[in-house]
Amino acid sequence: MKKTIITTTVAILAASPVYAATAQAAHSGLLTWAFLGLCGLIVTCQFAPATLLLVGIGKGLKSDKEVTEH
Repeated sequence: MKKTIITTTVAILAASPVYAATAQAAHSGLLTWAFLGLCGLIVTCQFAPATLLLVGIGKGLKSDKEVTEH
């Protein structure tokens, strides 16, 4: 296990400079960054409802109440 971790670490460290050295620079405009910021904001704002939903599902699975039809 230790040999596998060391081998993987060495391979990643050896390959990193190859991928970091690019001949051209990417110049993203203001609209690109604004769009990415908006996407990040949407994803971040969805964490609260998703967390509440998962907590509700967990409480429902944990409860011992019988489900009755109306």
